Amino acid sequence: MRVIVTRPEYSAGGTAERLKSLGHEPVLIPLMKALHDQEAVMRALAQPHAVLAVTSAEALRALSNHKDDLGSHLATPVFAVGTATAQAAEELGFTDIRTGPGGGRGLADLIAAQAGSRPVLYLAGNPRSPHFEAACSEKHVPLHVAEIYRMLPIAYDLAEIGARLDDREADAVLLYSAESARLFFDGPARHLVRLRNLMVLVISDAVLERIPTQLHHNVRVAARPDEDGIFALL
Repeated sequence: MRVIVTRPEYSAGGTAERLKSLGHEPVLIPLMKALHDQEAVMRALAQPHAVLAVTSAEALRALSNHKDDLGSHLATPVFAVGTATAQAAEELGFTDIRTGPGGGRGLADLIAAQAGSRPVLYLAGNPRSPHFEAACSEKHVPLHVAEIYRMLPIAYDLAEIGARLDDREADAVLLYSAESARLFFDGPARHLVRLRNLMVLVISDAVLERIPTQLHHNVRVAARPDEDGIFALL
């Protein structure tokens, strides 16, 4: 199958290689690019906290520019939303990493169970899903949110989409967030001739609200909210 990969370029490469190994043809159409706020990173780390929470590996990439300043923080417990984010934390040098089940609500459950009333610093991006913060509020987790990066949309015109698709239709698209779904259907999807035949593979039910209802018959939702779950749908 020809599969559209909508992840940012730095993470799309691994997804593309994985698709190739399974006999699929990846088509890279990144929908967002990251802008790290280095001053916000330093302000965040200066905040009183006993626990760190991350729901995206992008937060760890934002920290990577401050490796020399991380020494005193590397033993701080890091609660990561899933395995990919946990791996990014480990690669950065953190030594106490707790891995969640892949979704924001599950991560909040884990923090509530293991962190108690200790103050949690959430290294977040914008835009982001509200589910983690809502669940923390419900469980009375003392959460401080620090926005340390933004994901900026990438616009494409018809010629650019045609060039990336090599003027051939795609069979499927992988969508990892509600925001990527919104950007895809507001932009690149408008240039696909056979859109109604496109298989839409999404990471969780939270993405469905951003997909046009007339295409819901083509949507497949991962049984677990991570890339392994999406690949199981192929």
